[in-house]
Amino acid sequence: MKLHVRHTTRYRYTEPLRYALQTLWLTPKSGPAQNVLFWTLGAPGALHEQHDGCGNAIHSYTFVGEVADHVTGSLVNAAGQVDTLGVAEFTDEASMPHPAFFLRPTTLAAPHPDLADFGRRFVAGGGDLGMFLALSQGVADKVRYQKDSTNVETTALQAFEAGAGVCQDQAHVMVAVCRSLGIPARYVSGYFYAANEPDLASHAWADVCLDVATRRWVSIDVTHGCLIDQRHVRLAVGTDYNACPPIKGIRHGGGEEAMTVDITIEPV
Repeated sequence: MKLHVRHTTRYRYTEPLRYALQTLWLTPKSGPAQNVLFWTLGAPGALHEQHDGCGNAIHSYTFVGEVADHVTGSLVNAAGQVDTLGVAEFTDEASMPHPAFFLRPTTLAAPHPDLADFGRRFVAGGGDLGMFLALSQGVADKVRYQKDSTNVETTALQAFEAGAGVCQDQAHVMVAVCRSLGIPARYVSGYFYAANEPDLASHAWADVCLDVATRRWVSIDVTHGCLIDQRHVRLAVGTDYNACPPIKGIRHGGGEEAMTVDITIEPV
């Protein structure tokens, strides 16, 4: 399936913005599950490209405003076309970190005994694909999808105990449960195409390691209870959301900030 994605982030400030430094995880890469046909980025400053430790393409820019500029808004946009292939199982490139790297505890997806106890209901031994799919359904049942029930700082354990969250939380819980069982897992940010679910255009799911020795992984969408398919566009991967947010940065001036995000996905 060929999908055209348009992602716009607008900022509004109550006072003039003096300085901003932002890093963007907004560029998908071609791989086993997709071919990126073209992609563009736009920002208030010159973009500088590099790659992080997980192989994501990231871009940074700096904005410096003069006193007379009175800049009270800014815009970051990304757009492009991706041919999705629906491949859920794949082997990591040699340049990727060893799967054991994704066992490390992180703020948003830390192992916990309660998560391990929960995971053992579905996964025995090292686990297999069927067990991981059963676990993902268990996570979806335990952490019901509820819009605006959490925020970007909500941890996996908090969402697990609250019994509600969004796709980011469901992915974090899946990752944290796997880590609690000694199974490498990681967070994936991306896009999801569904004509009747615009709120899920910005999406998140989990990679679970099927075989450490061969670096074999599978991508599981907890929210939709399925392996990733042609509706999914993979954007970035990391240990948790904090490692690959769409945009992260610092600023000086601007007063109070308001941010709006608009994402549209259309089949070509």
